[in-house]
Amino acid sequence: MKDFAGVVTDIREESRTAGRQRWLVSLDRTNFCAGDVGMLEAVSRSGTRLVVPVLRVFVDAGEVWHIVEKPLAAGTHVTGRVEGTVERN
Repeated sequence: MKDFAGVVTDIREESRTAGRQRWLVSLDRTNFCAGDVGMLEAVSRSGTRLVVPVLRVFVDAGEVWHIVEKPLAAGTHVTGRVEGTVERN
């Protein structure tokens, strides 16, 4: 199953490179595995639908981290979709 629902449990700033900011997001449940890419969708408090691309996923000390360019606050309910795996050279 590639689609799932979860809640953001933690968010950390990963880096700022060439004016772009990236965030690490942890969820209470996920179908993403290391190397996967896809999307997280949420609804903001104003009712706006947010689509957040997952650029890559990695595991650190047993925690699955999703690298994104838009921050999602802890407690945000999301729907996730795994769309593929990044190929490594």
